[in-house]
Amino acid sequence: MTSERSPYADYGRLIVQGADRPGIVASVSTLLTEHGANIVSLDQSSSDPSGGRFFQRTVFHLPDLAARLPGLNAALEQRLADDLGLEFRLVEAKRRKRVAIFVSRADHCLLDLLWRQRRGELPMTVPMVVSNHPDLGDGVRQFDIPYFHVPVTRDGKAAAEKEQLNLLKGNVDLVVLARYMQILSGDFLEELGVPVINIHHSFLPAFMGAGPYQRAKERGVKLVGATAHYVTEDLDEGPIIEQDVIRVSHHESVRDLQRKGADVERLVLARAVTWHCEDRVIRDGNATVVF
Repeated sequence: MTSERSPYADYGRLIVQGADRPGIVASVSTLLTEHGANIVSLDQSSSDPSGGRFFQRTVFHLPDLAARLPGLNAALEQRLADDLGLEFRLVEAKRRKRVAIFVSRADHCLLDLLWRQRRGELPMTVPMVVSNHPDLGDGVRQFDIPYFHVPVTRDGKAAAEKEQLNLLKGNVDLVVLARYMQILSGDFLEELGVPVINIHHSFLPAFMGAGPYQRAKERGVKLVGATAHYVTEDLDEGPIIEQDVIRVSHHESVRDLQRKGADVERLVLARAVTWHCEDRVIRDGNATVVF
């Protein structure tokens, strides 16, 4: 029996960023051509053509890519990093990112991600789900994914984060907070060493804390939304990846607002995770460029 060939076999992605200057696109294209690669798509953006920041995502096809990757990477290091002072990442498209999902008790974002991954809509693998509550274990195990219950108490937060790091380090490329209702410490984020994506309602900075939809109803909001962003030490202030909203009216109850908010959260988080896993998101300080 032969294994099914990945549709991304021999496809590579090259992500470039740095100070803008003439000749970057030509250098990338020429170098890839010299190595026998065929460019499939190329997206670029400049914050300012005179002294701005340059960003580019190139998808290319190169037969026997895995074996030729080291040589191509060395050539890119010389041409882009040394000669042009640019940062770059070179990845094989077929290598799915390993994504750990953190969750508390709300399951709508978690189950949506797992269903999309099972159906092949999300280019990732999920080696584990981690929760500070045991409630969702049975549902997750139906997807044949390990579920780790790591309780978090006020006095035991440091110990819990140490246990989480033991599970994560070296095993994942990304952590997704799918309505995980705990704040990650700066020490945890630094030691983890991989990006973390969070999802929350878009009322912030209004209606912070508990009961945001009740207070939103009392204020008569006309829009309910969600924001997906990278996590930093500054709570809910990391680089934004995706946002969306849906209209609501005075006829709708708090439960209606919560249901519509959950719908938007699912969609926004799925988009953000997909774009990250497809290397479409480039971080630039506290902002992002999304191709």
